Amino acid sequence: MSKRSEDALIALRRIQRVTELSSKRLARTAGLNPSQLSVLRILTEYPEVSAGYLAEATQLKHATITSLIDKLEARSFISRRKCDEDKRRVWLRLLPAGKDALTAAPDPLHETFSSRFNTLPDWQQAMLIASLERVTSLLDAENLEAAPVLDIGELDTPL
Repeated sequence: MSKRSEDALIALRRIQRVTELSSKRLARTAGLNPSQLSVLRILTEYPEVSAGYLAEATQLKHATITSLIDKLEARSFISRRKCDEDKRRVWLRLLPAGKDALTAAPDPLHETFSSRFNTLPDWQQAMLIASLERVTSLLDAENLEAAPVLDIGELDTPL
C-alpha cells in the first residue's frame, strides 16, 4: 500500500469514526439517532405532516421512515393518525416528549459540516464534492442510497 493511499484511508476512517462518535453522543444524550432527530425537527415546522412528506424531506426510503415512525411513536415522541379521506395516508404530529428530546439533543454532525462547508468559496466546495464523488466511485458505492445525514444507520438494517 502506498503512503498516499494509506493517508486517504486514514482520512476516510476519521470521517467514519467521527460519524460513529457523533451518533453515539446523540443516542446517549437524547436517545435518538440522527435520522430520528431529523424527523422530529421537521415535525416542529408543521402542525402535521404525512409520512410520505417525511420520506421526501429526509431522502429516506418509505420503509425506513415507517420504522422510524414506529420507534418514535412507541416512545410517545409523535402521534400517528390515518387520513379521513385516504386511509393509505398517515398524518404525524410532534408530542411534548418529542419536543423535550429535541431540547436535550446536541447539534448533529451534518449541521456542523454544512455550516462550515457553506463558508468555503464555491471553487473549494466544487473541488471537495468532485473529490468525494471520486472516492465514492473508487469504492464502488456510487449506486448506494444515502440521505444527507451523517448517520451510522440502524445496525440491524440489511444493506
